[in-house]
Amino acid sequence: MAAGSGATTDTGPAAGAGEEEGGHVKPFTPEKAKEIVMSLQQPAIFCNMVFDWPAQHWTAKHLSEVLHGKQIRFRMGMKSIDTVPQFETSCSYVEATIEEFLTWNYDHSTISGPFRDYDHSKFWAYADYKYFVSLFEDKTDIFQDVIWSDFGFPGRNGQESTLWIGSLGAHTPCHLDSYGCNLVFQVQGRKRWHLFPPEDTPFLYPTRIPYEESSVFSKVNVVHPDFKRFPQFQKAQRHVVSLSPGQVLFVPRHWWHYVESIDPVTVSINSWIELEEDHQARVEEAITRMLVCALKSAEDPHNTRAWLNPTEVEEISHEVNCRYLNGAVSALFDHYRTSKVVEIQELKANGEYMRKEELNVQNLMEVERIGSQNLTLGTVKQEAASPFGPDLIPVVPSSEKPPSERGDIFENDDKDFVGKDGEHFGKLRCIKRQRKMSKSENAVEQIASNHPTAPSQTFISTDDVLDCLVNPQVTKIVAQLLIQGKSL
Repeated sequence: MAAGSGATTDTGPAAGAGEEEGGHVKPFTPEKAKEIVMSLQQPAIFCNMVFDWPAQHWTAKHLSEVLHGKQIRFRMGMKSIDTVPQFETSCSYVEATIEEFLTWNYDHSTISGPFRDYDHSKFWAYADYKYFVSLFEDKTDIFQDVIWSDFGFPGRNGQESTLWIGSLGAHTPCHLDSYGCNLVFQVQGRKRWHLFPPEDTPFLYPTRIPYEESSVFSKVNVVHPDFKRFPQFQKAQRHVVSLSPGQVLFVPRHWWHYVESIDPVTVSINSWIELEEDHQARVEEAITRMLVCALKSAEDPHNTRAWLNPTEVEEISHEVNCRYLNGAVSALFDHYRTSKVVEIQELKANGEYMRKEELNVQNLMEVERIGSQNLTLGTVKQEAASPFGPDLIPVVPSSEKPPSERGDIFENDDKDFVGKDGEHFGKLRCIKRQRKMSKSENAVEQIASNHPTAPSQTFISTDDVLDCLVNPQVTKIVAQLLIQGKSL
């Protein structure tokens, strides 16, 4: 089913020689867009790339007609300014149609229907992580309305996409995705993104509780931070941008992000793009799953809801987790075995090219290690031949204070800069910042900050142990040792 009709409008001037549709020219060819996505190490907004997508008309109202009568799950959260993140384990859930959601969202006096127990002035609703293959299982023609092939991924469409529908204030807590990079198409309303680079991980206080495969959460509520409890967070380099309809945000691998709806209704479509690094990441995730499930199940066998995200529906027994780990390791070896010649096009670390040669697993681990350690140098080279311009806007460090220090989105959400053609952008002010501490110094300082001189409680909980054991830096090392041991 096609996703409606309407006038196609260009959101700004186009540049370059792209694909033509009705007189409009896309600023990047699919090949160039893919090159940008696969090499860029900084978040950026693509403009004028989706003006001919049928999915641009997928407003919540339109989707309510397409999915007429179909119930989907909404996560219900509080419109609060608590310093504790609202994880999914602490939210309530409602099964409702999009039409019922819209009625509740606009008719605040309603006292009937599935949302009757939720005062609109106190709650937000979010239909998040809705996979197209499940949502439109009997309307598969609609997959063609999303055209990721424009970004250089042939055949990729709605079948590999996820839908998000939310009300004002709906948000996802700050986290990073273990797998891939992310392309996010904003369809209706605006969303404000708070992003932090991978090197800020120690300052984000990572945790795997609640546990969700491929999501590493932050203990910090980044929009209302508790600096007394998380003092290192003040060193994090926040990047803030408001994504408007018709724009596509690129989120590089392992960038932390907190996403909030700042308009009455928002609709987004995203797709996670697989990367070469995902093969090892799956091994790391399998190790994490085994440790988290073993320790937390032993602590309280009958209360998984307290630590297991509602999105995790698979069995969590040790036997199943062992099979999962073995499957991940086997898949990794199969991948490298069938790829007899591995071409490393360019180390992002220093721009040196490696000749095409057969690499064993140890070589690959070393390449990744060097590349990750010198990420900053790659960014310097990247700036020399910058792809940025009016149709690719970099998301740069922000000088904005978090909302807790400048007011809340429920008080005023229109402070963003409004550019030409009515496009809304966050305050894209660039602040160059040099990191003077090495990673080891960061780690030492973080440890020191967690041990004040004043007497403190010495009880070590299961979660405390897990935060150390399944820290992303630790699981990465464990996975490399495991892979190297099995490849000998």
